[in-house]
Amino acid sequence: MNRILIKNAKIVNEGSIFDGDVLIENDLIVEVADSISLKTSDCIVIDAEGSFLMPGAIDDQVHFREPGLTHKGDIESESRAAIAGGITSFIEQPNTVPNAVTQEILEDKYQIAAEKSFANYSFMMGATNDNLEEVLKTNPKNVAGIKIFLGSSTGNMLVDNEATLERIFSSTPMLIAVHCEDETTIQNNLAEFKEKYGEDVPVTAHNLIRSAEACYLSSSKAVALAKKTGARLHIFHLSTAKEMELFTNKIPLEDKKITAEVCVHHLWFTDEDYKTKGNFIKWNPAVKTEHDRAELWKALNDGRIDVIATDHAPHTKEEKLQSYLKAPSGGPLVQHAVVAMFEAHHQGKISVEKIVEKMCHNPAKIFKIEKRGFVKEGYFADLVIVNPSLPWRVNSDNILYKCGWSPFENTTFKSRITHTFVNGELVYNNFKVKDIRAGKRLLFDR
Repeated sequence: MNRILIKNAKIVNEGSIFDGDVLIENDLIVEVADSISLKTSDCIVIDAEGSFLMPGAIDDQVHFREPGLTHKGDIESESRAAIAGGITSFIEQPNTVPNAVTQEILEDKYQIAAEKSFANYSFMMGATNDNLEEVLKTNPKNVAGIKIFLGSSTGNMLVDNEATLERIFSSTPMLIAVHCEDETTIQNNLAEFKEKYGEDVPVTAHNLIRSAEACYLSSSKAVALAKKTGARLHIFHLSTAKEMELFTNKIPLEDKKITAEVCVHHLWFTDEDYKTKGNFIKWNPAVKTEHDRAELWKALNDGRIDVIATDHAPHTKEEKLQSYLKAPSGGPLVQHAVVAMFEAHHQGKISVEKIVEKMCHNPAKIFKIEKRGFVKEGYFADLVIVNPSLPWRVNSDNILYKCGWSPFENTTFKSRITHTFVNGELVYNNFKVKDIRAGKRLLFDR
């Protein structure tokens, strides 16, 4: 039997922090108590004195690039980076090559992950203008949800047929996750900037091309359609102050039919950072203004935004070093997301309890993930120990992404992850990932 006893931890769970011990047997948490006494010969003992013990983070939006784009990243490399960053479960998006828009292609991705993934995994089924029949075959018990791109992004999965959209929203009982940007607005803005600059449009125009208006137009339509059809809608990577009026904190999360997510980069960077970071912070939707960022933080803390995710989307340095119009959007984040949020905690922007709520509990609730996202007896032992007083600097030697760079390069974080457990296996320790692929397919209680 695999038995691990974690002693003297500051356990973070369901809105409180308490001193205690946690006992793991095989893949489950079997006891959470003020103090647990066992013979040391019966188990491995880890002293977590001075550190937080939290559930493993669940990242509901990543792009791990396999199959078809593995020069940027793959399931093995990016899931290794994820567990080093305290993310023990991920939900990956369908815009790989080929796009995951049939049940056969979707299942192929699960087979790859079963062999390669260090973290627990699920994959979104992709919707297009003409694959409704395939979408409706999706099994709600073992697939996270349906993904719709309402604005073009990496890959060519734009759904712009309104009749099709309404049919998808009306027909599927599954959670529908959407990327919201209005394509017509973006193209009109782009044409204006091309008229002014030709092919030399500066990256500082990115948030003006993929504008706040483009975001709001699209997300407000999605919300209206969900209300009309009764669909279960989850809006990915919100980036603007105006969009915050679309969401409520007046009802419990469990009763919400429409939920909202923000990504780490929209909480961290602003349009001022384009001057120094350039294409390395070029994301879709774009990083917006300081006012937008402040309103995202406000909505996150007051409950209008439910989830913090990454939209981890690696590209090579060579791709990012192209001109603005040629450089792809997206960047790698899974290794640094949790510690970035702890840094925000040190800055007084968010409590540790709220980090755990938004990165662990709420993704589990929204997607109805079975037995994950909490420090509870009978739950899978996906756990992370975070030392809040162990500063370290992000550099090329400790970046684990296959692409080899991070938008946080040269940033010093005050907190560091010291241990990560996936299904009871200690997979990350002493700042090294062990060669243990402990990830399992996520299952859903629906």
